[in-house]
Amino acid sequence: MSPSVSSPGSAGGPRFAVVGNPENRRVAFFQEAVRAAGLPPARVVPWLRVLGGAAAFAPGETVRIDSPGEDAEVERLLRGVENPTRVEGSARWYAGFLAAVGEVARAASAAGAEVLASPADLAALFDKRLCHALLEGAAVPVPASPTSGPRAPEVRGWSDVRALMREHRMPRAFVKLAHGSSASGVLAVETAGPGRVRASTSVERDAGGRLFNSLRVRRYSTELEVGAIVDALAPDGLHIERWLPKASQRGRAADLRIVVVGGRATHAVVRTSLSPMTNLHLGGARGDLDEVRAAVSAVGGCWREALAMCERAAACFPGTLCVGVDLLPAAGWRRFAVGEVNAFGDLLPGLTGLPGSGAEGLDTYAAQVAAVLDRARNDRAATPS
Repeated sequence: MSPSVSSPGSAGGPRFAVVGNPENRRVAFFQEAVRAAGLPPARVVPWLRVLGGAAAFAPGETVRIDSPGEDAEVERLLRGVENPTRVEGSARWYAGFLAAVGEVARAASAAGAEVLASPADLAALFDKRLCHALLEGAAVPVPASPTSGPRAPEVRGWSDVRALMREHRMPRAFVKLAHGSSASGVLAVETAGPGRVRASTSVERDAGGRLFNSLRVRRYSTELEVGAIVDALAPDGLHIERWLPKASQRGRAADLRIVVVGGRATHAVVRTSLSPMTNLHLGGARGDLDEVRAAVSAVGGCWREALAMCERAAACFPGTLCVGVDLLPAAGWRRFAVGEVNAFGDLLPGLTGLPGSGAEGLDTYAAQVAAVLDRARNDRAATPS
């Protein structure tokens, strides 16, 4: 349960609408946060209705756009695949998603409603090449990349990946779908001379060459196998980043997801794994945040500066209330870089706010409701009576 963030029945509070899949846990968590704040239930606008061109909003509504994932029919409409575990189709998904959020924003504006994530921000957040360039332009440390920005060279297949890794002296690199999420289509590639290649990935390739997402990270150890996967992914667009050696915790590779709400880092979770991918759904496990803070302090680092880096990353997306920032600690915990910024990076059940964040005792959804309430109170206070 999300602790209450205001007194029940507070007058003049916001009226929420949420664009989401009605039976999804994300919508349920947000509804619980709204209820705990003493507000009327959020009006759910199903993604299927939005994709059917029937999105409608009421004057004064505050509109949350939530993930369209975990619904087979929505996935079919956006990606054009019958099996939602298929990897292919992310470029089509991106085009369809941007068209849909554009319609949501237009319908909301016409009705006098407010959207909590701007289409321009979402366009960059769901293109790793554009996101990386924005962060780099704002002096946020990021892994080096030869594919960053709109003028970067097109990656047409494995031969291009190989050439770029060689040209930029990257014997180890992450090859990612430009529009992927949740580690879909990500390969951690290692090379050691001609023909010596191996890759760790959750991608499974069947006998017909089709690609599927798996919950098990597997290793491919021949250039033929790795090249075939990359060639199949390339039509959807690829992004390449230098593979930074990560810090470890208890013998496992570690990174952090930092949630930033209203410009302030409010929540942090440590993710640890025995594989290069730390995503919790791929076998990663939550680590110990106190140990991280202690490790940073022991080498003369500053935990607050690491959080400030995430806040600077979030500031690159000023039209979006909440983002999840993937913070990569270098080996030894002395330095950090930002790997990605996620529009829907707030699904961290049971996690409460950081001390001093203003979100103590609140989960990520309650913190967002509280931020909207605070903004509404400030707006009322600033309006002449």
